Amino acid sequence: MALEARDWVLHIDEALLVVNKPAGLPTLPDGYQADAPYVVGLLQEAFGRLWVVHRLDRETSGVLVLARTADAHRVLNSQFQEREIAKIYHALVVGTPAWDVPQGGFAQRTIHLHLRADGDRRHRTVIDRAHGKPSTTSFRVLERLGNYTLIEARPKTGRPHQIRAHLAAERLPLVGDVLYASQGGGLQGDGGAGLRRLLVDDAPLARLGLHALALTLEHPVSGATVTFEAPYPPDFEAALARLRRGEAVD
Repeated sequence: MALEARDWVLHIDEALLVVNKPAGLPTLPDGYQADAPYVVGLLQEAFGRLWVVHRLDRETSGVLVLARTADAHRVLNSQFQEREIAKIYHALVVGTPAWDVPQGGFAQRTIHLHLRADGDRRHRTVIDRAHGKPSTTSFRVLERLGNYTLIEARPKTGRPHQIRAHLAAERLPLVGDVLYASQGGGLQGDGGAGLRRLLVDDAPLARLGLHALALTLEHPVSGATVTFEAPYPPDFEAALARLRRGEAVD
């Protein structure tokens, strides 16, 4: 498994390890399956001690940055806490946004909501204007693909499940995200079953439609501004190719 983990590497130096995290593995140990593989554990087998500064959900692919020293960990933690890290995600959603289009630009919207993590019995991040924390994400339409849309997301804050909650609030759930597309146990949208078909049964991607494309930070040693970008994994690329061709999912 350690040899496989080496294939994820996008960048490595004395302070940083940057990888393209595969979907399907948690960043840290799963509380319900303590012995199951996880990203940091597999990487430590190959590269030694690592410090976690942020994480991605199990089903999210893309850029993950880890510190290789305690000093780098301290500097990166400060950058994340001070919101000095710029992150770009690509999201494949069900639906077509009816957003404003600036002259010569792409349809876009910035969402400002107060979110509270672990806010209901299903452990979702929920909108809570009284007790939630301010959260902001800027969205931009990249490509309309029939019943689906490819959207760029730039979170300005880092709340748990922020992008998922913001898109669900716009009734634009991520492909595969039944948790946030649902309300009171039933799916939102016309007929419910029709949305489930687009989300899961006939979806072009057999997991959460979210990829962490790029991350920009100050290098903890040199101070230089650096950007790391993770190419789409094969399943995400194939899903977009099928939608562009107008093909049914296998």
